[in-house]
Amino acid sequence: MANRGSKGEHSLQEKFGTKQSASAFYEKQMLSHLNSTMRDFISKQEMVFIASADSKGECDCSFRAGKSGFIRVLSEKTIAYPEYRGNGVMASLGNILENQNIGMTFIDFFESTIGLHVNGTAQIIEHEEFFKTINLDKNIEDKTRENEGKIPERWVFITVKEAYIHCSKHIPLLKKLDKEIHWGINKEVYKGGDFFKAKNSD
Repeated sequence: MANRGSKGEHSLQEKFGTKQSASAFYEKQMLSHLNSTMRDFISKQEMVFIASADSKGECDCSFRAGKSGFIRVLSEKTIAYPEYRGNGVMASLGNILENQNIGMTFIDFFESTIGLHVNGTAQIIEHEEFFKTINLDKNIEDKTRENEGKIPERWVFITVKEAYIHCSKHIPLLKKLDKEIHWGINKEVYKGGDFFKAKNSD
């Protein structure tokens, strides 16, 4: 497992004396694929945090959500998530166009308070092409329409390189409350409007 982790990680492990515990983590907790427990965990999640960077290394962290199963687990090495019409900026997709590396963090706030990191490479596939390329069953497309209320414009297809746990210790246990979700509706009243008063800021 000598190829696990970055040079920066290894340098700091050496400096602060954590090399042994880090090596044990790499060996026992980090996989290059999604095992069956990880795949089941992802298929139940309703949200994911996404990290991407452009060709200069400038980063962006974003959030995606949907009903349970909106992240498609296609195999032990591949997952995909849908992209719908948003604010038109396309920050995450723009980064992926320049730099295919992607980081995803799934956190279960409501039951296990466990997180899962998935790192890999991403590519953008238009909706119709996605279903032709991946050769998914038609009922999966129907499920997409049923779950999100609107067909995605495109998909982000991820090839998994690393998958490992985020410990439960500091993850809060939250209670899910009822909220009407307006899937696919592009109205400011449902999007938060100018909540942070950026429009008139200096």
